[in-house]
This record gives sequence, structure tokens and C-alpha cells, in this order.
Amino acid sequence: MHVHDHLRSERIGMPEAVLCSAKTDRQLVAIVDDLSQGGVSSLLTRLPAERLDRLPEIATRLNHDAVSETAVLGSPQPARSGDVAIVAAGTSDQQVAAEAAQTLAFSGFRSRSFIDVGVAGLWRLEARLPEIREADVVIVAAGMDAALVSVLGGLLAAPIVAVPTSVGYGVAEGGTTALNSALASCAQGITVVNIDNGFGAACAAVRMLSVRSFSAGETPS
Repeated sequence: MHVHDHLRSERIGMPEAVLCSAKTDRQLVAIVDDLSQGGVSSLLTRLPAERLDRLPEIATRLNHDAVSETAVLGSPQPARSGDVAIVAAGTSDQQVAAEAAQTLAFSGFRSRSFIDVGVAGLWRLEARLPEIREADVVIVAAGMDAALVSVLGGLLAAPIVAVPTSVGYGVAEGGTTALNSALASCAQGITVVNIDNGFGAACAAVRMLSVRSFSAGETPS
């Protein structure tokens, strides 16, 4: 029996989400069937294209994005006010950044992505800072030493959500160094989510933007 939180959107302003990597093909098909029958829109994460190819019984019902490895069942949330900048240190961090972007889009929020603006080429970051400063919340995806997190933490007033990524080798392999670096940042007030968790970073941004929406009299859709 599959029991889903069909009232999550009304209660906390965020949609039903399904982590596909932790489920068998049979479980995933049953879950999508259940959500479809209930008319519940949902975001599916950690769903690579090669796995979806094995599941033709659900593939036609999903709008899949290969870069982010996410899929949408049903319709996104209605548009909501708030802009997010997603800043990725390198092109290798793009999958995590894309997962954040797709989660935000499904949740009804606009985002812009700035890829390959890490500390190895600070001039590239400097050139994009005016655009990044326009955002209400900034998500930073960075691997290796995750230095970009502290750099932006010292330059921006907007809330920052750091996503350490597993991009790296040697002592940086697996993302633990990036995670520790983000947690140890001397820039005040940075929120840090788990390694490679673009979905979680986007959800943190949604919560931050929702507080502003509630104070303006809006309600979660």
C-alpha cells in the first residue's frame, strides 16, 4: 500500500515529491499509478533517462528532463512571486544546479542559472554579480573546496543556500571537503544542505520566499 502526502501543497506550500533512486521499478510504477489516479501533480527526482527507458508504462505520463534527472507528473504549481539565482562553480556542478532549477520551476518560482563562475576565474563571477544581486535568494552549487560559497557570502545581502557537490578528487572526492568548507564559512547566515542536494536547496529557497508571500497576504497554492 502506498500512502502519499496529497495535502502537502496546501499545508506547507510545496508539492509531493518522489525520490526514485531509493525505489524499485515495480514500486515506482505503482507510485506513479497511485498519484495519477488521485490527480496529484508530483516531482520525481534522481530519475536518469536510461532508467525511465525501462519503464514505458509510466514514461508517456512524465515530462522528463535529462540534465537534472527529474520528471514532472501533472502540472507545475501556479506562478508565485520571487526570483532565485542558481550559481554553479563549474560545468561539472550543472546536474545539481539543474535539479534545483527544475524543483523551483515545479514549485512556481522563477530562476536564472549562472554556470562556471567559480573562484578559478573570479572575473567571470564579477561580470555576473549585477545580475545575481537582483535575486531574492541565491543557491550556490560548488564542489572541490566550495570556496565560491564564502566568496558570495561576503558579497551578497540575499539569503544564500549552499549545496556542496561531490565534484572533486583526492581529498575533495565525494563532497565531504566541500560540505565542511560550507559549514565552516566565516560568511554569516549561510544555509547549507546535504551533498548534491539540489532539490533540498530549492525547497529551502521556496520556504524563504513563502515567508515573504505569507506576510504579503498570499496563501500556498
